[in-house]
Amino acid sequence: MRLLTVESLDVFYGDVQAVRNVSFTVDEGEVVTLIGANGAGKSTTLRALAGLLVPRAGRVVFDGQELAGRPANELASRGIVLVPEGRQLWPAMTVLENLRMGAYPKHARARADAILGEIFAMFPILERRVSQKAGTLSGGEQQMCAIGRGLMAQPRLLLLDEPALGLSPLLVREVFASLRAIRARGVTIVLVEQNVPHALALADRAYVLETGRVTLTGTASELLVDSRVRDGYLGYGSV
Repeated sequence: MRLLTVESLDVFYGDVQAVRNVSFTVDEGEVVTLIGANGAGKSTTLRALAGLLVPRAGRVVFDGQELAGRPANELASRGIVLVPEGRQLWPAMTVLENLRMGAYPKHARARADAILGEIFAMFPILERRVSQKAGTLSGGEQQMCAIGRGLMAQPRLLLLDEPALGLSPLLVREVFASLRAIRARGVTIVLVEQNVPHALALADRAYVLETGRVTLTGTASELLVDSRVRDGYLGYGSV
């Protein structure tokens, strides 16, 4: 079933256009990744979907409802949750406090304790660090806390912006293992990630953005062997 439809999206920063006529779809339970170089418009697209930026033009239809331009708090209550680039935790607050801040929507507050238990089962290190200030965690632990905070909102659509940014190869594998577990729970994901091999290994489908436009799309397996993607983004790293 179609969960998200983005049609002809234009997003600006002042007079500078960052996203141009971007269209894509996401089915329920699917993982879709947006790939491209820095400045291609990937993060801007996620921020517009999350209500942090107001599109200048285009449509965003989520679960049959037109939501373009709606405020972020409303979109979070409807189940669209962003895990932002750079984690953006509250460093002086504990791990537990950061996680509980994620249970903003009313439906999530009612199940906060149960969801917290699920997150600790997924990320046991967070339970051991529960009273530690988030700013003292390692980079990998902070990313787990940021993902856990997003899951506390019980998202129907989880927007992940560069979850592997700045992590060691070992921690990248751990983070993507957690994303596979989240996918197995039926959470729909739109992923922006510079580590293209890992992103395509997780995703069902992918869209390539260049200078704010979609220039290529296909299944993840198709793009893994596409010479344009291999030459531009894959290099010689292994997944």
